[in-house]
Amino acid sequence: MKIGVFVGSFDPVHKGHTDIMNYLVDKKMVDKVLVVATGNYWDKQNITNLNKRLDMLDFISSKNIIIDKKHNNLEYTYQVLNTLKEENPNDEFYLVIGADNANTLYKWKHYDEIIKYGIIVIKRNNMKINLETKNLIILNNDFISISSTKIRSDVNKWKEYLNDNVYNYIKINKLYNFNDKFDIK
Repeated sequence: MKIGVFVGSFDPVHKGHTDIMNYLVDKKMVDKVLVVATGNYWDKQNITNLNKRLDMLDFISSKNIIIDKKHNNLEYTYQVLNTLKEENPNDEFYLVIGADNANTLYKWKHYDEIIKYGIIVIKRNNMKINLETKNLIILNNDFISISSTKIRSDVNKWKEYLNDNVYNYIKINKLYNFNDKFDIK
């Protein structure tokens, strides 16, 4: 089975993420997407509680989009991939990353282990990809362009980029910034 491994903070998960996940499955590039929210992201501060991010991810899960709740506290991506391969030796794993990460992947801890797996790069803004590896797939599609950082800065302004259930969860739990008054449904 081909499994896309989408590792990130998902703080919060948004339609840009789900657009990519659904595309990968719909186009049969992978059989399933395994979403791994990082428990302690090495380069981010003030990240929302993991359980709250996992709750939000549950709203976008399906039979082909699986929310991982087992490998979240592995510190590095190579550890996630190696552990998944040990547990599922017959599966083929593809790391799903953005173009910005593809161009800095050589700086990641144990880069040499990461590139043993397939890599699916989501190209943005015609950015040139400076990554060469044997199992590289570059997607040039126009996916929804939004960042979790923008959403956190003003949830109401960027509400259209959130699944309704995720938006309501954010409101109820008073996560992030709302620059307008809001009504809880």
